[in-house]
Amino acid sequence: MRVLGIEGTAWCASAALYDAETDSVLIESNPYEPDSGGIHPREAAEHMSEAIPEVVDAVLTAAEEEHGPDALDAVAFSRGPGLGPCLRTVGTAARSLAGALDVPLVGVNHMVAHLEIGRHRSGFDNPVCLNASGANAHLLGYHDGRYRVLGETMDAGVGNAIDKFTRHVGWDHPGGPKVEAAARRYVEGSDGPGDLLDLPYVVKGMDFSFSGISSAANDASDDGVPVEEICFSLQEHVFAMLTEVSERALSLTGADELVLGGGVAQNDRLREMLSSMCAARGARFHAPEPRFLRDNAGMIAVLGAKMAAAGDTVPIRESAIDPNFRPDQVPVTWRSGESVARRRAPGERDGTGADRRGAEATVEVVAGDGGDATDGAADRRVIKRRVPKEYRHPELDRTLRRDRTVAEARLTSEARRAGVPAPLVYDVDVPNATLALQYVGDRDLAAALDGGTERAASVGRHLARLHDAGIVHGDPTTRNARVETRDEGDPRTTLIDFGLAYHTGHVEDHAMDLHVFEGSVRATAADPDPLIEAFEAGYAAVGDDEVLERLRDVEGRGRYR
Repeated sequence: MRVLGIEGTAWCASAALYDAETDSVLIESNPYEPDSGGIHPREAAEHMSEAIPEVVDAVLTAAEEEHGPDALDAVAFSRGPGLGPCLRTVGTAARSLAGALDVPLVGVNHMVAHLEIGRHRSGFDNPVCLNASGANAHLLGYHDGRYRVLGETMDAGVGNAIDKFTRHVGWDHPGGPKVEAAARRYVEGSDGPGDLLDLPYVVKGMDFSFSGISSAANDASDDGVPVEEICFSLQEHVFAMLTEVSERALSLTGADELVLGGGVAQNDRLREMLSSMCAARGARFHAPEPRFLRDNAGMIAVLGAKMAAAGDTVPIRESAIDPNFRPDQVPVTWRSGESVARRRAPGERDGTGADRRGAEATVEVVAGDGGDATDGAADRRVIKRRVPKEYRHPELDRTLRRDRTVAEARLTSEARRAGVPAPLVYDVDVPNATLALQYVGDRDLAAALDGGTERAASVGRHLARLHDAGIVHGDPTTRNARVETRDEGDPRTTLIDFGLAYHTGHVEDHAMDLHVFEGSVRATAADPDPLIEAFEAGYAAVGDDEVLERLRDVEGRGRYR
């Protein structure tokens, strides 16, 4: 099968020919290069109208010269997400070509194409994908026939966050390579790992925020901090956040493969961090070659061929573009197999007495009297060690491990005093980032979701009581609620891992807690809707209705809603 793909979601007009028999890809691209930082939608659309015919003609000519007039079996195009005027130009070109050649038309989700080209080039079976591009930053994982959004930015895309700073200092677009070069100069001129500015580091479960760090970088520039130092610190914080949430996604789903996509994925420091993280937890990592990372038609053609082979084509009259086309709206017709969330995390075992590697820490279950932890002793304890992260700057790593250990010890105890089921804290070793905690529950809620509406409701009640006490959990995923094996009508759930918890009475922060939990349910449950409905009902029975109202606003801020 040979497919011509057309890409034009924002800045790059691109066409490609994919030959499935030889697994070869020919790509022709003509990027829009604005004079000043940032993309201007009108100018980008004008560029598409001029450049798309040129790149399509170049690829079509090459295809016909090599394979004759019947060279193509299908035409694929980027249907969204992206800038509407640009997408309409691409859609018109694809429909015209498919109609003229009398071949099927395939509408491809741009962000799913980023994931699929990584899966295709790596040979991985079931990876989590981190998409890091100008307008986007999110994590995807396959679950029950669709790619689920495991986590995403709640404001700016990662490239846009970096470009906000480069525009502020007067650099032209794209700013990412210039920040990378400046950061490299700073490291080369430093004695040691380099000094790190104190910039915001905002991780909420597997969601994250960049708006504060962009503003802080701009302020540092206004205060006279050398631009190379700011670029270094900006990269270290932003990419550490992305690497941390990627590890959280691996831990939540139990996956042991990670692929990287998007234009920002060309950054060597980001790739280095992700590779280091994956190596430390025994996972495999792959980033495709640069031509498949930036916006390109090659990935559109490759996924288009898979979809066409599965019969997943679209009639021309039904092929309207969708600027807000979410990846989790796409039925994954071209693959089958185990959902990534069905796997157990590397190193995790059922029962007790074994180390379990989470995203941040190792957990060992021991007997309180020093005996065998598997003998059913009621005083079993959990020794939780926050392990150093080699991918993070040493200063940032020490700060996060210390602050999260202190927060977990303090706020776990405060939660108990507020009437929220949480473990007893027996001992705290701040210098070694280690806690001794009460062993609670039989398993994580992630392993007990099927039919567990009452368990989900109880988590809702726990969070409501926590919020009433002015505390946000910060990471209430299905991995951080423990359950006991009881009848459905008598659930016992306990909240654990308060390392990202903090004090606040703000309705926005409370709503974000609910958003994190519901996102983890969608990522791990076969039928999430009844669980989410029960969870919200449990919260409403105890908590503030304003929080649930604000939750709807929070949900709407995701990049694709």
